[in-house]
Amino acid sequence: MRSDSGYAYAKASWLIGKSFLEKRQASLAGIHTLNELDRLIFPDNYRELPGRELLADLEKRIIERAVRQILSIVNSYAQPHKLLIRLIKGFEYSDLKECLSSIACGKVNRPVISDIGRFGSVRFDEYPDAAAMLRRTEYENLLSADIKSIKKGLNLTAIETKLDYHYYKSLVESLSQLKIEDDRETAARLLADEISLRNCVWALRLRAYYNKNKKQITGSFLDLKLLENIHQKKSSLAAEAKVSLNFSLDVRKDWHGWRWERFLNSEESSLPWKADPRHFQNAASLYMYHLHYRNFHSLPMSVSAIYCFIKLKQYEEDMLTSVAEGLALGMDSSYVFKLLEAV
Repeated sequence: MRSDSGYAYAKASWLIGKSFLEKRQASLAGIHTLNELDRLIFPDNYRELPGRELLADLEKRIIERAVRQILSIVNSYAQPHKLLIRLIKGFEYSDLKECLSSIACGKVNRPVISDIGRFGSVRFDEYPDAAAMLRRTEYENLLSADIKSIKKGLNLTAIETKLDYHYYKSLVESLSQLKIEDDRETAARLLADEISLRNCVWALRLRAYYNKNKKQITGSFLDLKLLENIHQKKSSLAAEAKVSLNFSLDVRKDWHGWRWERFLNSEESSLPWKADPRHFQNAASLYMYHLHYRNFHSLPMSVSAIYCFIKLKQYEEDMLTSVAEGLALGMDSSYVFKLLEAV
């Protein structure tokens, strides 16, 4: 196992060094066209395609590259840890939600699917037959009461919440199988912050964009607790989000002392303040990126280091696709970074 870990970490370090993170992110500044971005990311495999066609193709290649690199690291282990397998399954969860959404919209063509190889279980080639897609998978029983009702025009919020809860619960449960205490505690802290911030983003979005009340919002939280031997207080990871429901969206002082207050947009003297979910989400994402980057280097040859590697590659993927989408809308990369709070 130690030799597996050493090889995996060395290869992951090499891939992080080649990624568009930290100092290499600067090479993305000042890009004005999709073609420039394509040539930068794929100097040996860029495409000569028109506008929207290039955007779809470029995003597909960015995602495929991230998945391929993540699989190359996890497959370095003779027996990959359950935590890493569950992280890879995150691509399947996202693809499944996208497919169910497409079915509910009546789309005939299946969305693009990430190939996670031996870790995949959903039969995406059965699209748009949701029941056939999920047959004999872990999702079949989970969504047994929902499958027949998936039809055009259906609101999928409840189904997506159920899938999200199942995914994160499986991540939390896999922590107990990490045998080294430092490794387990590192992964637990990272996962706890991610889930807490996800709940807070969700609360802000539902209040600011959809005018939902406290009762409507609370039921959709990922109300999970870390295992007692990992997190002594065993407090709910929805606690901070629940507290935030008591604060006014347009009174900044209400939020003083809240745990995640620093990710809120600042007050401007000439304008009335209102909580901005987009700003909060981008600031929280940047915080998690830096947290994963630091922890990737702090505990070499550990499962939590590879956990961080996967998260860093996902962050890079999100950043590159966001830049691509911004360029397609006529923005330059520097402006996109400003919107993402990445500068």
